[in-house]
Amino acid sequence: MAAISTGTYTAAGVSPLLQYRNSCLRITSARFKIASAAATTGRSTNSIGQQPPTVPMSNNSITDSTELEQTTTLIMKDFMEWSKAMIASGSDGGPPRWFSPLDCAAPMEDSPLLLYLPGIDGVGLGLIKHHKRLGRIFNIWCLHIPVTDRTSFSDLVYLVEATVRSEHHHAPRRPIYLLGESFGGCLALAVAARNPHIDLALILANPATRLRESQLENLITLSEVIPEQLHPSMVKLLSVTTGVPARVAVAIPGSGHPLQQAVAELFRGDVAFSSYLSVRSQVLADVLPVETLIWRLKILKSASSFVSSRLHAVRAQTLILSSGKDHLIPNPEESEKLRKMLPNCEIRRFNNSGHALLLEADFNLVTVIMGANFYRRGRHLDFVRDFVPPSTSEFDSVYQPYRWMEVAFNPVMISTLENGNIVRGLTGIPSEGPVLLVGYHMMLGLELVPLVSRLWNEHKIVLRGIAHPLMFKRLREGKMPVLSMYDDYRFMGAVPVSATNFYKLLSSKSHVLLYPGGMREALHRKGEEYKLFWPEQSEFVRMAARFGAKIIPFGTVGEDDIGQMLLDYDDMMKVPYLKAFIEELTEECCLVCEHRCDTEGEVSNQDVHLPIILPKVPGRFYFYFGKPIETAGRKEELKSREKAHELYLEVKSEVERCIDYLKEKRENDSYRNIMARLPYQASHGFDSEVPTFDL
Repeated sequence: MAAISTGTYTAAGVSPLLQYRNSCLRITSARFKIASAAATTGRSTNSIGQQPPTVPMSNNSITDSTELEQTTTLIMKDFMEWSKAMIASGSDGGPPRWFSPLDCAAPMEDSPLLLYLPGIDGVGLGLIKHHKRLGRIFNIWCLHIPVTDRTSFSDLVYLVEATVRSEHHHAPRRPIYLLGESFGGCLALAVAARNPHIDLALILANPATRLRESQLENLITLSEVIPEQLHPSMVKLLSVTTGVPARVAVAIPGSGHPLQQAVAELFRGDVAFSSYLSVRSQVLADVLPVETLIWRLKILKSASSFVSSRLHAVRAQTLILSSGKDHLIPNPEESEKLRKMLPNCEIRRFNNSGHALLLEADFNLVTVIMGANFYRRGRHLDFVRDFVPPSTSEFDSVYQPYRWMEVAFNPVMISTLENGNIVRGLTGIPSEGPVLLVGYHMMLGLELVPLVSRLWNEHKIVLRGIAHPLMFKRLREGKMPVLSMYDDYRFMGAVPVSATNFYKLLSSKSHVLLYPGGMREALHRKGEEYKLFWPEQSEFVRMAARFGAKIIPFGTVGEDDIGQMLLDYDDMMKVPYLKAFIEELTEECCLVCEHRCDTEGEVSNQDVHLPIILPKVPGRFYFYFGKPIETAGRKEELKSREKAHELYLEVKSEVERCIDYLKEKRENDSYRNIMARLPYQASHGFDSEVPTFDL
């Protein structure tokens, strides 16, 4: 039962316990009290409460647990039953309220608040698939709007605004996240427009900001004239509108058809679908009676108009999640319009997804947020402090599209123990940081995926790469690739190159990956394979010594076995069109770079271009990690620029030695070519270790 006190309604929830598979939902006090007239006036009085307890979590620890790793496969029947139970437990009515799911993992220390604002269903269970993962990094409150509630859109804005202002007063240095889905996206934008002084971060999943020329507009028009006897037809329309996914990777119970096929046949009177819908229609009818649906559609229309006239006032950082197959709202066009109108807005597109993106089986909200660098615990993003190591399932979901590289290039990795012995595998890489891996950057950085994935899979080591700034920001529209192209690298911990980030990584005892040759090395010319282009400065040595980091030089070989360069930078600069294109790219790059654009020497020649490569029948990648070089206890010695430069040259020489060693040894590898490896893998399994040269 809802908790009611004289003159006030405490947002204590719809039910103390609601069965939720093997867990339950707890409705928690939301730190503020809504006046009894809130549902009609929208005004509220705030009272600050205590922060719910959190469990501190080390920033560099792997936080997997059996419960956290379980992948929840949602079937439609379960989702609707939970929604029905949620509504039934609050049948006494009352104004909208907040609840916090009990199945969320304990959040990290100083985790920001995330307010989930649902679509017109109002149930608040749209994040049901993401509770465990989101609960690691957010304190989650979900908005529930009872079916009997008739709060206007403006009053809902006041209600959410009251929470936002209360929480901002409690923690003014911490951002507040508003995750709005469909109708909830309008609500989030309205609150942001009215509170430009508060640090808000908006995540908008297919926001319903444009109804013109959409299916929703037709549905709203229909809702205004539909007679009560056509209630079942309205339920069918509602099933598309309220969050039922158009692409859930499960079979519909009793129908034998995938949901996508069933939804496609919805309005064609398919008999098989109707037999399934008979159960679900009754649930939906109980969840949202037609009078409630009509009211919600009316406030949706009001919300769209309200927000459209106030977008100019939004100053919040915004991430739009846009589905390519949203048949309710033309989201690709609307998302692009919002991106141009909002001052700090990015888009992530999901071309094969429908309107209910958050419920789709293969959609992982946490990886999207982290990959977009959209997670922060303070006013500004701290690439080191705000990084959250991935769980095993999250890493696997990101790594899956690159798994083919393991088969195609079948990397050989050898390392050196502290006693100088060379061994197969990565045993020579210290498990405790700080560790600095310094090596050669192959063409196009093709060695990155095998290197990062092997360290993770074998030792659960997160390798934090020092990366080019173009992977993190844009100052204007132009020819550069979209930022989403680099989401996977950022998700795995890449940070923009800077002395500050380098300092923070080493001080946090991280494993750091550094390529002194940078882009010049990764975009080298013909005949420059395996040639180092390192700067004259040796600052990384002195920084490593400051924290006693172990420096591990390494070499990589194999780029010449997978492709032959047809057109390099020199060739492309002879073609006027390509020359102009390269110059424009380079100018855009220098706008976001604060390093090396004014550096002297060969390494400063970093014009941005993409060489033309002719693929070969794949060979094999080889990695050789040299003996760790200790800097602990040498801090005072290496303060001398001369001594630091000597160690710098030693590291560079060791990288060149590793490359030469691999180039010589690979000549004795009988399985260097994929055509020789495939029969072996076919008979022994593609996950088996393929033999290589003798050490």
